[in-house]
Amino acid sequence: MNRITRILGILAGVGAALLGILATGSAAFAYDVPPGGGGGPGAQPVQVVTNGGMAGWQITLIALGAALFASVIAVLADRSWLARRHRSAASA
Repeated sequence: MNRITRILGILAGVGAALLGILATGSAAFAYDVPPGGGGGPGAQPVQVVTNGGMAGWQITLIALGAALFASVIAVLADRSWLARRHRSAASA
């Protein structure tokens, strides 16, 4: 039972990571389509106006770093909990 629970936990983590990558990665390939459908003769150039903010790749990098940090903290917490459990069982 413990092995099945561990496998299901790993699959859930991989699925959540894949969902996060798909949700944030699609914005990286977005582009603006000029009004009127394209760049034929007489088409006016489109001027992009930016007001600052953070680029999509930076947001993705921060999200991946936060996910990595959270997973490391979770593993360390789990290992310390298991060590404490084994220590108390041995002393009883």
